[in-house]
Amino acid sequence: MSIQLLSDLLIDQIAAGEVVDRPAAALKELLENSLDAGARSVQVDLQSGGVKRIKVTDDGEGIARDDLGLALSRHATSKIASLEDLERVASLGFRGEALASIAAISQLTLTSRTADDQHAWRVDAEAGRGLPPEPAAAAQGTAVEVRELYYNTPARRKFLRTENTELAHCVETFTRIALSRPDVAFTLQHNGRTLQRLPVQSFTQRATALLGEEFAAAALALDHGTPGLRLHGLIASPSFNRSARDYQYFFVNGRCVRDRLIAHAVREAFHDVLHHERHPAFVLFFQIDPARVDVNVHPTKSEVRFRESQAVHQFVFHALQNALAQARAGTSAMSLATGPVAAPPLAATDTAAHYPAYAGAGPRQQPMPLSARHPTSLYDAMFAGITAHTLTPTEDGSASPPLGFALAQLSGIYILAQNQAGLVVVDMHAAHERIMYEKLKSALDRAEIPTQVLLIPATLRASRLEIVVVEENAQALRRLGFEMAVLGPEALVVRSVPAPLQDADPIDLARDVLREIGEFGASRVLQEHRDEMLATMACHAAVRANRMLSVPEMNALLREMEATDRSGQCNHGRPTWTQVSLAELDRMFQRGQ
Repeated sequence: MSIQLLSDLLIDQIAAGEVVDRPAAALKELLENSLDAGARSVQVDLQSGGVKRIKVTDDGEGIARDDLGLALSRHATSKIASLEDLERVASLGFRGEALASIAAISQLTLTSRTADDQHAWRVDAEAGRGLPPEPAAAAQGTAVEVRELYYNTPARRKFLRTENTELAHCVETFTRIALSRPDVAFTLQHNGRTLQRLPVQSFTQRATALLGEEFAAAALALDHGTPGLRLHGLIASPSFNRSARDYQYFFVNGRCVRDRLIAHAVREAFHDVLHHERHPAFVLFFQIDPARVDVNVHPTKSEVRFRESQAVHQFVFHALQNALAQARAGTSAMSLATGPVAAPPLAATDTAAHYPAYAGAGPRQQPMPLSARHPTSLYDAMFAGITAHTLTPTEDGSASPPLGFALAQLSGIYILAQNQAGLVVVDMHAAHERIMYEKLKSALDRAEIPTQVLLIPATLRASRLEIVVVEENAQALRRLGFEMAVLGPEALVVRSVPAPLQDADPIDLARDVLREIGEFGASRVLQEHRDEMLATMACHAAVRANRMLSVPEMNALLREMEATDRSGQCNHGRPTWTQVSLAELDRMFQRGQ
């Protein structure tokens, strides 16, 4: 086998696979170039989700005629010239790869005019080959038009999703860039329709325009600094939390990054005020000496490496922790007992699902009626098949079922029951979660998940990706027992939910289902990820900690456990009950010794 040099075009196409994996990636590179050029106004025009056309026009410095050809060459850049520059990068771009990579897999036109030019110049490129510049009419600044992305790399193009999905990713990229620079005006159009028109505005106004008034109402301003470090921006109170990490924007020297170190610091700061399955929302800007952070660690520049990582972690952690502590002490919006602020309210029974189960839960005496009665709560429908005699123990105990009969409830979490062997302790949420999970599995296998029409439809502010999921997966959602519809560009309505989950929070439930489908696709969710999806749904419906159950309700739960497969473990593998024998109790109290 002989070794040969790759052609320049193939090299560019390989590089493009790392830098430009979808239209949103190309849009990111073009927007960053506009900001690096000092633009004060940027217009984005997309067609077919960016696959057919991406055009970014700015009023920045522009590119001189003699540099237009170099702008389309690999490793040609105006932003760094030496290793020392690389170690102190202050610009968003610096590799000199973006335009060359995009040009290698598209039909690209670059038009630019500097302040000294009498007119603009234009250069056309196809598959990386550029033609000589030609005169053109344009104002000062640069316009880059990218057409037919991946037209010459069909293997890459076939992996693209639908137009709406690709548009959703482009909108998310636009949102990140626009959040980072409220001092720049932005416009976004798609297929001739204006989706966003953002004037120069304050940071709070920009965050409200892009993330919504609910986020703004729950947001807390943060500004914390020490010599060489500053963290400022907005963090939402823990009551405004998300099922996904979609409202998390962290900028390092103006660059939006996903960093494990920062993510861990944020989790640690929120750990005692936010349930571990929920995620905080924030828009934060971290400023640090460029020499103390390495931005040259990933082709898409989405990751960074801090030279003093532990110090950065502690700085971010303490800044967030202090802000949350101050807000808890002096702001009613931070009171965990009052529920969310400017967000769909939690039911009282759901509070423990979002905050630590033991918070504020003291010992309480559970009323114990002397005679069994039928449940009169939300469990009527769930346990309707259980007759009254199964809830009442026989006098001699001869008919005692395996899990026995309920005696009381402990700390709003555990059911204490007596059977012939002794004491049974049941984790009521874990047990109920398994029961609901097995019921949902059986119903889906029979394609018979019953639906419950909501008396009052639930509306929610939705991301572009959530809108797309509802538009493209109506049939899959119906199979899962949901009826959802699009109300507007940023709003959804939930009209029906699976009947077994009718008492769950419909908004939280909908968000989790849409996140799963958006991440894996409907077909994979209903096949490969079916169990994970149903487990998530079951968790929403399971009885929450600190909910006081009547004795008949507790007995009904015990009988359901006995009739449910795999009820000894919850969906996460933890035990749902344990047996303490009379002999063990005797040993504890030294009886017979």
